[in-house]
Amino acid sequence: MTSKWFRTILLLLLLPIHVAAQETNLVAYAGFAGFQAPVWASKTLGLMAKYGFNGELILVPGSVRQIQALQGGSIQFAQVDAATAVNAINHGADLVMISGSLNSFPYSFMAQKEIRRPEDLLGKKIGVLAIGGAVDTATILALKAWNVPRQSVTILAAGDSMSRIAALSIKAIDATPLSYPDINEALRVGMHSIADMSEMKEASFPMNVVVARRSFVEKNRDTVKRFQQAYAEGILEFMTSKEKGHAVLSKYLRLKNPKGIEETYQYFAKRFSFPTRISTLGLRNALEITQQRNPGAKIDMNFSKYVDESTVDELEREGFFKRLAGK
Repeated sequence: MTSKWFRTILLLLLLPIHVAAQETNLVAYAGFAGFQAPVWASKTLGLMAKYGFNGELILVPGSVRQIQALQGGSIQFAQVDAATAVNAINHGADLVMISGSLNSFPYSFMAQKEIRRPEDLLGKKIGVLAIGGAVDTATILALKAWNVPRQSVTILAAGDSMSRIAALSIKAIDATPLSYPDINEALRVGMHSIADMSEMKEASFPMNVVVARRSFVEKNRDTVKRFQQAYAEGILEFMTSKEKGHAVLSKYLRLKNPKGIEETYQYFAKRFSFPTRISTLGLRNALEITQQRNPGAKIDMNFSKYVDESTVDELEREGFFKRLAGK
């Protein structure tokens, strides 16, 4: 594990030189949950090559690190959550969201057996990956939807999904949002789900958005458009072909249990977005969450400050999405 992290850090340090020499566009993903599949599919299924997009995937753990790598010019595209992108843009980052592939939280709210309803969370400890991240945002929106006061629970930074599952198993925390395939592990240690957050309209949120530097998008529209084509077709192929979807998940999740692959596939195949647009309702939720976290800051509610879907608009005018869907 240490050597893998060392190689990742070394690669990030050397990337600007490498990119200039090889003219390779680096596309970051944040981890190994099933909702990362859109970027995996675009590469694994040969779609980047099909559309003439010279791209490679790179693991950059966490949306915050991805944003930092984008700003530093080490990578060209990143699949992150909207709240992290909004926060960076509000702080002056030269970034913009160009498309999206998942407009709901891919989480089930997993809890101890004695917690049967959302109201039972009063006075309990909820574990999240990091304060201010997507899991924390999901928790806050869920509490709001359930009319559970934020101050009535304790939200703790409890680490990655496996750390949170371990914390659940020893009752260090009482509940946490988890995604597939980690939901299965939580069930195995005796937890259960009190809510599927993807079914909650009140918790609409752009979990997967593609972000790039705004200056890069303006200067490299053809490259961006080629990426958008590969990204969109990768999503559609994943959604409509179980065989291809399983191949993508098997490569990256490396689960030994075929049932885990199938459950992960079934969950996400019906939740990804095609065409690849960002939900306006979800973006509004992201902006409101940002405002709540920064009560003294002025948050611009003008969507154009954060989103440039002009390459998606162009593809739609050209009939690209209709041709794909009609295959």
